[in-house]
Amino acid sequence: MSSAPHLKEASTRTDLVDWGAQPDAIEGASQSTGRLVYKGPGNRPEVGIWVCTPGRWRLAIPRDEFCYFTAGRATYTRDTGEVVEVVPGTAVFFAAGWAGECEVHETMRNSYYLTDREAGE
Repeated sequence: MSSAPHLKEASTRTDLVDWGAQPDAIEGASQSTGRLVYKGPGNRPEVGIWVCTPGRWRLAIPRDEFCYFTAGRATYTRDTGEVVEVVPGTAVFFAAGWAGECEVHETMRNSYYLTDREAGE
């Protein structure tokens, strides 16, 4: 076990694990794959790589999450109407409780950090 868990070539790795269909689909059938870098006790915090194919679905972010997108294109639309467009090089912080829809236009890849903090904490 490393004192600094890491993945080399994270933006181009192909040895990803099938994480299945994206739940709460509205349109299309997005499939997710990924690779964990670290998962703490009780699954908190969690750090990894996530790749998702095109489609649209509902989502609710359970804990603060930071994402750095390295490939693809997607639109996140918050229930309030706020729109966040992501392309390679985009960094986004989603606060716990963020809810809305995600539409993946081109297969996207991001590195993410899902923190310990839940909505209301």
